[in-house]
Amino acid sequence: FENMGAQMVREVASKTNDIAGDGTTTATVLAQAIVQEGNKAVAAGMNPMDLKRGIDLAVGEVVAALGKAAKKIKTSEEVAQVGTISANGDESVGKMIAEAMQKVGNEGVITVEEAKTAET
Repeated sequence: FENMGAQMVREVASKTNDIAGDGTTTATVLAQAIVQEGNKAVAAGMNPMDLKRGIDLAVGEVVAALGKAAKKIKTSEEVAQVGTISANGDESVGKMIAEAMQKVGNEGVITVEEAKTAET
């Protein structure tokens, strides 16, 4: 069962990264808490299918609430702010992300690769 749990957490983190590009730590912590509390509930006699249905309902509610709370980013400064937060407060990285987004547009893709030299 441990391997199944590890695979599930890995899948949660991967899907989160694919869809949102960030938040894998949060998704992993939430998945671990759901599994841990779910195991306790099943051990206490809860029907596993009822548990799954409850989790599915809760996910739907959370997704709806996040959708309502989401804010469209319209300016390069807002992109830089989000980039800075994602880079653990590094404003220079936030600015680089904003500049890259300006170049590729909203539907563009930015790929980050490690350089083999000190120059960029």
